[in-house]
Amino acid sequence: MLFFNLSAFYFFYFAAVAVYVIFMPKVLHDIGYTPSEIGVIFALAPLMRFATPFLFLKHIKLDRNIFRLALFTSILCSIGFYFTLHNFYAFMLNNALLGVCLSLILPYIEVIALKELGKDKYGRSRLYGSIGFTVIALILAKFLSEPQIALHYYLTINIFIVIFSLLLLKHDVEHKDTISSKPFSVFEYWPFWLSLFFMQISFGGFYNFFTIYETEHGISLEMTSYLWSFGVICEILMFYFQAPLLKNNLLNIIKFSILLTAIRWLLLYLYPDNLYVTFFTQSIHAFSFGLYHSSVIIYLFSIYENKKLAQQFMYGVAYGLGGFIGALVAGWLYGENLFLYSSIFATISLLFVSTLKTERKI
Repeated sequence: MLFFNLSAFYFFYFAAVAVYVIFMPKVLHDIGYTPSEIGVIFALAPLMRFATPFLFLKHIKLDRNIFRLALFTSILCSIGFYFTLHNFYAFMLNNALLGVCLSLILPYIEVIALKELGKDKYGRSRLYGSIGFTVIALILAKFLSEPQIALHYYLTINIFIVIFSLLLLKHDVEHKDTISSKPFSVFEYWPFWLSLFFMQISFGGFYNFFTIYETEHGISLEMTSYLWSFGVICEILMFYFQAPLLKNNLLNIIKFSILLTAIRWLLLYLYPDNLYVTFFTQSIHAFSFGLYHSSVIIYLFSIYENKKLAQQFMYGVAYGLGGFIGALVAGWLYGENLFLYSSIFATISLLFVSTLKTERKI
């Protein structure tokens, strides 16, 4: 039952991400928001994801009560979409509060998943998140005839997130290792955190401009959608079969995944109009995201006593600040050399993580 509840949580959580990331920008555009206003709105979530963990260094502890508060506040924010949608400032504040909630919910559940499932079964549960993202992307695209429909989907899915999150709460047993005996410090492993940051900067061009980049090089929009889907399929397969790989040294796995990512971006730069090469680069997403993501969160789980805060900072530094800066940098650098720069950023990430010792047995 635990495996089912975790898998259902991942499915609905990333289905909600799909609604928010894929369809909400279109909703805002259709009701008259300017591109700059849409940019501000969607920059808030990663910024709040980055800022929130700092509140938990000394002042607050991510416990059951804070987690429940985040869950129910996320419901209120989902309902708030209906009332704030047509007011830029009200909608901006609503999104900022939602960003705070999301920065607490996923790290909390990730710790439960790692404790209860371990590295052997974690990937097979997490893959349902990728499935949820894909399913909602395909379904909502056919039914999004008016803005309110996206809001209905988001609220409904969010309710399911809360339901399965509450079912998982009983598995959050406070072990002595969850209460840190020493202060949490990013600086203790600063090369690793910088590596996370630059790795996500390297993804800025892919997440924000891959479709535009490929279509400008003669790949049809329909074929580009197949490329996206192929990458997700490879990611799902990696989540399912990665357990034996995760029994090896995790730092070496992380280095290998980053190296493949740097090669992936370089190939996109060199052969942007070669469909066979592009499909090959998309297959590397299994390592760039699937294996890399699992290795990173398990590695952080092993080296920090305050495991929930470590996961909060991972999402904050990498997907929060790294994602935000990556999007900005990709916009500034967009052109023929975009993925050359992406490859350079991934190489910088590899250089930082390579300074860490690998003798730790995890």
